[in-house]
Amino acid sequence: MREKINLNIMRHIEVFQQSVIPMSEDIENCAKLLCNALKNGNKILVMGNGGSAADAQHFAAELVGRFLKNRAALPAIALTTDTSILTAVANDFGYDQVFSRQVEALAKSGDVVIGISTSGNSTNVLSALELALELDCKTVAMLGRDGGEIASLVDQPLIVPVNETPYIQEAHLAIIHILCDLIESEVFPAS
Repeated sequence: MREKINLNIMRHIEVFQQSVIPMSEDIENCAKLLCNALKNGNKILVMGNGGSAADAQHFAAELVGRFLKNRAALPAIALTTDTSILTAVANDFGYDQVFSRQVEALAKSGDVVIGISTSGNSTNVLSALELALELDCKTVAMLGRDGGEIASLVDQPLIVPVNETPYIQEAHLAIIHILCDLIESEVFPAS
């Protein structure tokens, strides 16, 4: 077991060294995009499926609550949390529309819509991001592997170029925490 533990830890470190650290410029650009939107009174909408749904909820919670600083709440909504909406839309329109219907209802020009997809090909995330662009929102995607179809669609892709979903998810969570830190520092510099 100890060997397996050490191999997992080493792979985690390798992913961060080879994938996340080289993304510093993209992460910085994403943080600037998010900070500009928040400073201009816009909101952030976040979505994903499965583990990425949990990451979307975590991201929104860190912004509305707090990350490291006691500061004013920031407007962020995880589109993965309202089971009544999710089940009604899935039943009436199909699962591929569970996020795009929410984007249609909630997104305004200047908002940032973030999709999280380890494959980069989640149809419901892709549909929502396409609609967000039509509504003049900024778009960000946290992706894995080669970025899939979503990578070329969004304003700022953040691609963790590995194939193992657990390592992509771990990297996404680290990126979320980095973004939260940068947002708090930029939006609330005096806190």
